[in-house]
Amino acid sequence: MATDPRNPTDSYIGFWREYHMCTLTTPRPDGTPHVVAVGVTYDPEHGLARVITNKHSRKVANVLAAGAEGARVAVCQVDKGRWATLEGVARIRTEEAEVADAVARYAERYGRTPTPNPDRVVIEIALTRAMGRA
Repeated sequence: MATDPRNPTDSYIGFWREYHMCTLTTPRPDGTPHVVAVGVTYDPEHGLARVITNKHSRKVANVLAAGAEGARVAVCQVDKGRWATLEGVARIRTEEAEVADAVARYAERYGRTPTPNPDRVVIEIALTRAMGRA
């Protein structure tokens, strides 16, 4: 079921506030999908999803390989019969304030603050589509 990523239903946003591990799918340079488990935060007010990660990860390399226009990606979470997917264009953010904001959002959703990491970056996804059954 399609949902407006900037104006989700209460149950949809509530599902994204629960503790669930997610998957991030990025395109490899050869076009094949790379799927990895991640923590995701959803910010419907700004139409963004965020993933914190190490700048040396394969997922970051995949996003960077897509060039300045960004990479088309998807994040998804599942809990029994409930599921939700967010799609959009990913870019890498390295600014200290953006990384700190993403870490704070992660800590709020997942109940723990990640260990400091000087190589941490944010995969910021400008959302274009949302769907699910939450």
